[in-house]
Amino acid sequence: MEQNSGKILVLAETRGRTIHPVTLEMIAWGRMLADQINGTVDCAVLGIEPDRPEELIRSGADRVFAVNSGLIPNFLATPLAALLVRLIRDESPAIVIAPATTSGRTLMPIAAARMNTGLTADCTELAIDLKDGLLLQTRPAIGGNVMATIKTPHTLPQMATVRPRSIRAKQPDSGRQGEIVFKSYETETELCLERFISFTRDRAGDVNLEDAEIIVAGGKGMKSKENFGLLEELAEALGAGLGATRVAVEAGWAPFSRQIGLTGKTVSPKVYLAAGVAGKIQHLAGMITSGTIIAINEDPESQILKVADLGIIGDAPTVAAELTRAIKKYQKEHKEGD
Repeated sequence: MEQNSGKILVLAETRGRTIHPVTLEMIAWGRMLADQINGTVDCAVLGIEPDRPEELIRSGADRVFAVNSGLIPNFLATPLAALLVRLIRDESPAIVIAPATTSGRTLMPIAAARMNTGLTADCTELAIDLKDGLLLQTRPAIGGNVMATIKTPHTLPQMATVRPRSIRAKQPDSGRQGEIVFKSYETETELCLERFISFTRDRAGDVNLEDAEIIVAGGKGMKSKENFGLLEELAEALGAGLGATRVAVEAGWAPFSRQIGLTGKTVSPKVYLAAGVAGKIQHLAGMITSGTIIAINEDPESQILKVADLGIIGDAPTVAAELTRAIKKYQKEHKEGD
């Protein structure tokens, strides 16, 4: 199979019967790469009827492939990976990228193995090496202590999964034109090793960090697990997601699912409130694209205060407790005023 050196394929993230907004971020990565090589961006929607495909085109895609539209409404790895491989073989892209989500991390390794090519997982940065036109795939390595930049020159296509919130989606261009292509392939249902039984939504009250508009995150400066509980109260008062640094997670103050940084989640909320966070590069890499960064730290020389839009110098547990009291008082007064 000969690859088209200017063609980039983006795998859409689907949740149930809808396309998840992280797809627009992946298209932004694809568009950035394609513009460096005068290439094109295709977006593959597998198994479901694409809702608002024109939004994908307005956000930077040149073509949207609706593959076996509406025939596989629930996530099944075997048939969906088979569809992805068929599309890759038909269209011969040089680069294939997908979000580093549960589904992307499941489908892309299967497809890469079937294509006998490499896959770089969990990238935080992508670029084109203009000397040879190859994809530069940057990801954390050795526990997040170093950043590795990887090339896959000997096998194609070049495949990578990219962390959500590592780039901002492009502003939609209402005048942008593109093509919607419907493809239908036979599915090897008899070879499918899994079947969909049911879906149970997580009923926990915790806010999904990757979707949260406000995040309250705590670090070593919270000083104890009991003090870290103050941030849970603050997050609840704000309707925010609760995050943590690697140090806080390793101390047992928060579960790994709340870890933000190179070895955790990458987030980009409208407001990021960091309490007792030193601001090491590994943590900053996971939240630096946040809209407004508010930092509480008793060390005026801390790195987090240097990148913050608003800094509060003080004891993080004390300030967090005072903020929670003030917010609850404000909410109570305005509720009574209604």
